Amino acid sequence: MVGRINEQQQLLKLYNSKESEFVAVYGRRRVGKTYLIKETFKGNFTFWHTGLSPYDRDKSNLLQDQLITFHNSLSAYGLKGSRPPKSWIEAFSLLKKLITSRPESEKKVVFIDELPWMDTPRSRFVPALENFWNGWAATRDDVLLIVCGSATSWMEDNLINNKGGLYGRLTQKIHLSPFTLSECRSFFAERGIKMSLYDVAQSYMVLGGIPYYMKMFDSNLSFAQNIDELFFIKDAKLNDEFDLLFGSLFINPEQYKSIVRLLAGRHCGYTREEISKRTGIQNGGNLTKQLKALIASNFIEKYIPFGVDRKKPYYRLCDSFCRFWLYFLERKQISDKHFWMNNINSPSLNVWRGHAFEELCLNHIDTIKKALGVSGVNTYESQWSVCGDDEKDGTQIDLIIDRADNVVNLCEMKFYNEEFRVTKDYSKKLMHRINLLQERLPRRKVVHLTLVTTEGLFSNEYQGVFQKVLTLGDLAQ
Repeated sequence: MVGRINEQQQLLKLYNSKESEFVAVYGRRRVGKTYLIKETFKGNFTFWHTGLSPYDRDKSNLLQDQLITFHNSLSAYGLKGSRPPKSWIEAFSLLKKLITSRPESEKKVVFIDELPWMDTPRSRFVPALENFWNGWAATRDDVLLIVCGSATSWMEDNLINNKGGLYGRLTQKIHLSPFTLSECRSFFAERGIKMSLYDVAQSYMVLGGIPYYMKMFDSNLSFAQNIDELFFIKDAKLNDEFDLLFGSLFINPEQYKSIVRLLAGRHCGYTREEISKRTGIQNGGNLTKQLKALIASNFIEKYIPFGVDRKKPYYRLCDSFCRFWLYFLERKQISDKHFWMNNINSPSLNVWRGHAFEELCLNHIDTIKKALGVSGVNTYESQWSVCGDDEKDGTQIDLIIDRADNVVNLCEMKFYNEEFRVTKDYSKKLMHRINLLQERLPRRKVVHLTLVTTEGLFSNEYQGVFQKVLTLGDLAQ
């Protein structure tokens, strides 16, 4: 298995413990939660059930349908002589019966996937789960209960931060993140897909390090051919993924999608008030819930831009896949089935690459800090935008790393297919940015200009403007 080694070790430690354990595995849909559990335990399950997706389904019979499918899973794992339960209390009683039918000496691995889907309106699912764990499983020493969910906000509210009967009952929580650039490179190599690091970076910029999407790559095709196959040919595998993704996570997905659509249009994002005004969503508790859910699911992030009042945070889209899909599939509505192959060096793709690479860098700040040799230094990362006037030009800085050792890294991100060349005019622009930033910093702080690029820096008379140059090789460490 590529990556996930630490997560596997945590799960195996729980399996080998002398007590019953309750673990929640959560993270963005398609990130590989189920695969992690399946590969770790290799079929050694006392019970495995997956909640029934509410997407595009008759809502009037959801509880009954969930109970029937749960009973079907119990039967598949050997429970005999029972009828479908009429409530979740009864359903978990049947699960107890199945577990006690197994030998006392073995650890019983109970895996319930997509748990949030099972909590239908007025079903009283959570109290029944509480009763199963608190009143029975936790009193034993042989149960490993693993629950997964892509609706991360539900997992946080009902399990991780539960204030009721499940308060403090989890013995472990595992948040599964998308692959890093390094893990993407290892993943493709493991599957026999030969790509340069330049194209691996582009794959991250398109797919966001989501293993489920990366598995669809064909080793016989180039990167550009794979993108056409996944997005632009007729009935492409991922051409309706955006709607499916949000429909499977949220009961009423349209407002969630409207927020993401808005944030996709501005790299630095918007304030809560701006989001409310531009989407028409009332600035109240419902918007709070939606923003929280989108943050929990790793679609957006909340941050404070440099020089902005800390009471007015911004929200920005951080999911590369959503940004790509909205830009090319929704806004441009491309009909050319060989679009990527026919436009490899086009201005429109180069503009997208520039913005998408900035997103890649923002998602690898820990790796950038490591390459700068400041992993152990406390830092504050932000973006900065300055409006121009009649006297001064404005500027946009996509990453500032303000360090506790009194150095501020002003980071420039450039995605090129060759070494980046600093011109005289660009050197002047960089000095203007440094001066603007230095004016707003305490005197004890010094600005170091840092370039993050693909192939490195072309040697000329202006290269010395950068104190540090990082390449894709550094980002893939």
